[in-house]
Amino acid sequence: MTKMENGNNKVEGVSREMNKNTLGHHVAQRLVEIGIKDVFTVPGDFNLTLLDYLVAEPELNLIGCCNELNAGYAADGYARYKGVGVCVVTFNVGGLSILNAIAGAYSEDLPIICIVGGPNSNDYGTDKILHHSIGLPDFTQEPRCFQPVTCHQTVVNNLDDAHEQIDSAIATALRESKPVYISIACNLSSIPHHSFIHHPLPFYLTPKLSNERCLEIAVEVAAELLNKAVKPVMVGGPRLRMGKACDAFMDLVDSSGYAVAILPSAKGMVPEHHPNFIGTYWGAASTPFCAEIVDSADAYLFAGPIFNDIITLGYSCQLKKDKAILVFPNRVIFAKGPTFASISMKDFFEALTKRLKCNTTAFDNYQRMHNIPDGLPLCYNPKEALRVNVLFSHIQKMLSCDTIVIAETGDTWFTCQKLKLPQGCGYECQMQYGSIGWSVGATLGYAQAAPHKRVIACIGDGSFQMTAQEVSTMLRCEQNGIIFLINNGGYATEVEIHDGPYNVIKNWNYAGMVETMDNGEGKCWTARVQCEEELIETIETAMESKKNCLCFIEVIVHRDDTSKELFQLGCKLAAANGRPPKNH
Repeated sequence: MTKMENGNNKVEGVSREMNKNTLGHHVAQRLVEIGIKDVFTVPGDFNLTLLDYLVAEPELNLIGCCNELNAGYAADGYARYKGVGVCVVTFNVGGLSILNAIAGAYSEDLPIICIVGGPNSNDYGTDKILHHSIGLPDFTQEPRCFQPVTCHQTVVNNLDDAHEQIDSAIATALRESKPVYISIACNLSSIPHHSFIHHPLPFYLTPKLSNERCLEIAVEVAAELLNKAVKPVMVGGPRLRMGKACDAFMDLVDSSGYAVAILPSAKGMVPEHHPNFIGTYWGAASTPFCAEIVDSADAYLFAGPIFNDIITLGYSCQLKKDKAILVFPNRVIFAKGPTFASISMKDFFEALTKRLKCNTTAFDNYQRMHNIPDGLPLCYNPKEALRVNVLFSHIQKMLSCDTIVIAETGDTWFTCQKLKLPQGCGYECQMQYGSIGWSVGATLGYAQAAPHKRVIACIGDGSFQMTAQEVSTMLRCEQNGIIFLINNGGYATEVEIHDGPYNVIKNWNYAGMVETMDNGEGKCWTARVQCEEELIETIETAMESKKNCLCFIEVIVHRDDTSKELFQLGCKLAAANGRPPKNH
């Protein structure tokens, strides 16, 4: 086993002078070349030799996680800032454990390179039954499980093709912005081979080019539709990230003068300080007056949307589909007309920017409607039990260009959505897949990718119990995030959908547990608050005297203190889930 201290590759027992004409060295070099500095891993007997090469690479930092699921969540969080993430686990017991995190990354269009240490190359095609298998000599179960949630799978069990297999998989992940699966036989990483050289040829990613004729026609059709409209609007969606088109989209907004909104899953991808920003379009849960402006528009441009039951709040959006232009990373769809493929989202926005007439009608209407002050919490009594809206009014004051908000699945979707992000403040959530517990690993990964930003994570107690142990890795890496553990005694989201005794969980001493993880090393500071006075004092301490260590703040709130939006969503999901069979 290697020794890693504080997340750094200080190694005992691993030689730095390892053979560089090897697959292991090639993998390490390629990861460095695409911008990876941190690799999230759980060691197992099939990946240990490969891990030696990753540890020996001075530009890589190996971060051992508590389990594979959290390693995958950490790679997800890392990729959200860095553009790509890497995790390394072992055959089957590791690969199938990380599968849920990889599925979530697939749903969020994140390029994750998932490397699995596989069986010895001599065991492929034999009748041997190995440990970590399901008792069959067939080793294909794992790659077959990964097939639906990755865009590319490759099993490296001979050195002659390994170079091409590794490079092709990495290139596919970056090009498609989706996870890939690479299995590497455990005995191959350290064997010299002529295809691997000390300094490999530079990694080259072939760019995706737009079909110029299709682009020209699509822009012509879009410009004609939008320029004829009286009050057109634009709405940013989550696939703006995949299309690498956030800046091009905002240039289009600037030149057109259109009102611009976001889908809730795209929060953080459109600057909320922009003068034409009108809020979140979320059906019945939209921010004040946003839905009225979008629903009344006579033409819409949606940039990278995903319309699922959560994002539409039970399909409560009242869109006129024949007025919609849907722009995706590689195609443009006109709801009442043709679809144009092989078009880069960025190219489309840049070309359309030159063709649109300025039209501020929708935004002018919004300004006339939006003439009331922002909602503020009701007056409170001294030492009154803390309410969620009071908590988030104080979190709002913590935000700056040096912070990033991570919102866990559940009611924090709605409460965090109401935060107004100052310029430069990041925001991440996992709204398509909605795997509870995701935020703990994602907090670790994002903080590692962006050490200059302070992560503020808002996590419910039910979600936290899924993945709590990864806080110990944050401590080992000496991170300084702030975790608000919102303790309401159970699964609040499930309560609003269908209540029952199964929604009540064992209450933990959460702050005390994190203290125990720290084990007296002084790398964290914890607090437990029950009223606003305590909260104010705690936040001041976390932001000032404890700004260089991990701060864990357990916030006690009432079980039924949930947002009206969660109640609305719960009612709609309950109705949708409870529909009888059509022929019943």
